Amino acid sequence: MKFMCPENRLMKLSLAIFVVLCVLAGGMDAQSRKSSTAAKKTSTKKNEKQAKNSQKTSSLKTAAKKDTKKGKSAKEKTTAKRKDTKADSKRDKQTAKNTGKDRNSKKKPDPKKAAELKRAEAARRREAEERRRAAIAEQRRREQAAREARERKLAFERGLRTETVANIEQDNTEGEDLQVRRAAVNALGNHAGTVVVMEAKTGKLLTVVNQDWAIKEGFKPCSTIKLVTGAAGLNEDVINDEGGIGESASGMKLDYAIAKSNNGYFQRVGSSLGNAKMIDYAKRLGLGEPTGVNAEGETAGRLPYGNNNARIYSHGDDFEVTPLQLAVVVSALSNGGKKVVPYFAKTRVERASFRPKPARALDIPRVSFERLLPGMAGAAEYGTARRGVDASMGVAGKTGSCIGRGSWVGLFASVAPVEDPKYSVVVITRGQSERGRVAAAIAGQIYETLRPRISRDPESIWAKRTMKPEDVQTAKAGDEDEDDAGSPESDQAVPEAVRTAAPQPAVTKLVQKTGRSKPVFKPIVIEYDRTGAEKSGASRPRVIKN
Repeated sequence: MKFMCPENRLMKLSLAIFVVLCVLAGGMDAQSRKSSTAAKKTSTKKNEKQAKNSQKTSSLKTAAKKDTKKGKSAKEKTTAKRKDTKADSKRDKQTAKNTGKDRNSKKKPDPKKAAELKRAEAARRREAEERRRAAIAEQRRREQAAREARERKLAFERGLRTETVANIEQDNTEGEDLQVRRAAVNALGNHAGTVVVMEAKTGKLLTVVNQDWAIKEGFKPCSTIKLVTGAAGLNEDVINDEGGIGESASGMKLDYAIAKSNNGYFQRVGSSLGNAKMIDYAKRLGLGEPTGVNAEGETAGRLPYGNNNARIYSHGDDFEVTPLQLAVVVSALSNGGKKVVPYFAKTRVERASFRPKPARALDIPRVSFERLLPGMAGAAEYGTARRGVDASMGVAGKTGSCIGRGSWVGLFASVAPVEDPKYSVVVITRGQSERGRVAAAIAGQIYETLRPRISRDPESIWAKRTMKPEDVQTAKAGDEDEDDAGSPESDQAVPEAVRTAAPQPAVTKLVQKTGRSKPVFKPIVIEYDRTGAEKSGASRPRVIKN
């Protein structure tokens, strides 16, 4: 066994320590290199990020600088505009001041004139206020006047009704037909008026409701005067055989003019006649003189002497007639020209031995007044009375509507049946709502009561008369029986009892709107004695053409 010396051992130990230290130093150097490399990578990444961030920041700063520059430029522009505006306003103010100074320097205001202007303005305002107050006062005055006028009309209406009721209570009913009287009083109802029901051929009065008005009072005849105008026009050859005026074959005809109560037609006829002839024919028919009724206080009425206005032939201006006179006129026109004398059969002896007073014949050829009957029947069939009466009963009449003695007057003068008249019914009413159609409706109710007493010959021309739709002319403006300005025809004016009555037979429903108005029935040949023909200048029977 070899043994080393201590020095060798120490050298080897030192060498080994040196080797270990070298190894450790190499490992540490490699690790440091690795860490340095990682650190370099990390720093590179950080540098790249920082570079990117710095680029973004620089771009944002650049954009902000641009925006700031734009904002500054906009602000600068706004500021410049404001400065310019202020400068302009200052210049304008300065100009205005200078102008004012110039004006003031040219002309200074006068205190007196300013005071005068103020006073003038104050006066103008006062005048305007006074005019306003005056206008208000005038409006109030007119309203008050209108209220007072309405109150006066209402009071007048009440007075007429009160007078009618009082007169009816004082009527002497001795010798009257009480059934007919009740029917007449009920039909008159609340209307202020009078009713006459008479036997057309004898003159016997079945009833007179409101005898004071029927005998002692005169009324404006309104359109009922057209019957007188028509009779005179026919007899004087102003109305030709065709119903036209003069030699004209065209235009409106007599039948339609009567049925529709056309004012213009009868004014033209009357103007051709003249005042003197009109009065002459009115006297012949019984107007302008008492009828001779056996009652006290009968008035003769009035005729339009000296009045040449055309309205006397259509409206009855300056005429005054009584209901009794109208009953005599329509009876004479329908019963062969015999003018009866109205008569009350007051005592039992008179009722038992009643004999009609001799009837006077009209001094007019029969053909001249019978030619009026088709138009009178037409009034009930398709004319102004169509809503109030039943044409199947052969009612023929004439309505009238006008203003007289401070109120409206409604009239209806009629006979039935037209071919052989038995009764004459005349109704006259007064009041703001009264018209001829209302009077016709009242008469229609009375005829309904008389229906069982009225018999018709079914073979007669009048009973066979039937109007076809194409034979009725369309009503024209002004053709209805409204002689003066007023409300249009309305069913509301007809009494409720008539408006709600049962429908009439189909043969009597004759109101149709078409283009012609020519009744369809055979011509009526009227024979009369040769003595009368020689007097009238005729040599042959006249044929009534329709």
